[in-house]
Amino acid sequence: MIKGIKICGVSDPETLNYILNHPHPPNFIGFITNYTKSKRFVDYEKLVRLIKVDKKKVKFVSVLVNPTSEILEKIKNLNFDFYQLYDVNPKRTMEIKNKYKIKVISALTISNKKDVSRYKDYSEISDIILFDSKGYHKSESFDHNLLDEVPKELTKMIAGNIRIDDIPNLKRKDFIIDLSGSIENNEGKKDINKIDRLLRLFAKP
Repeated sequence: MIKGIKICGVSDPETLNYILNHPHPPNFIGFITNYTKSKRFVDYEKLVRLIKVDKKKVKFVSVLVNPTSEILEKIKNLNFDFYQLYDVNPKRTMEIKNKYKIKVISALTISNKKDVSRYKDYSEISDIILFDSKGYHKSESFDHNLLDEVPKELTKMIAGNIRIDDIPNLKRKDFIIDLSGSIENNEGKKDINKIDRLLRLFAKP
């Protein structure tokens, strides 16, 4: 059984409000906080206004690529439950987690077994390990068979161009599923109808 859902790259209040008030909301919502190359990037002033809401039971995730101390200090009092860290080594991950008293999702971009094995360096530090495709600025898929060695007891998330229709056929179901591009329209905006379909797919009977 799928362990949870994360909708990533939310950037406007209308979409956020729709998700939070959906009868079957996701477990996590992600916000692109410092990666300006992403079309889903939310600048700081907008971010402050955007996430100043009642999250209900949903966890808010700040998605950060090799964050500087400046951006970490800037967002430390915002309404986040997790920092999702790309390109951050284990030592720095521990420093961030301890300094800001925040839960951490360590994002590993993978294309081979050697990449996957890096989870061992983070398993005692991070609260969740995210396995994503190479090139986080663009949704791409990777061979999920590479994850066969990952222990079932590890709390883990999977991303990389996962489509709604793919989910029931995933080889393993012990992951939190992270979606972004596959729930957008042709203009790169979040599609309410696709989000609704996704969330109803995981509605508890």
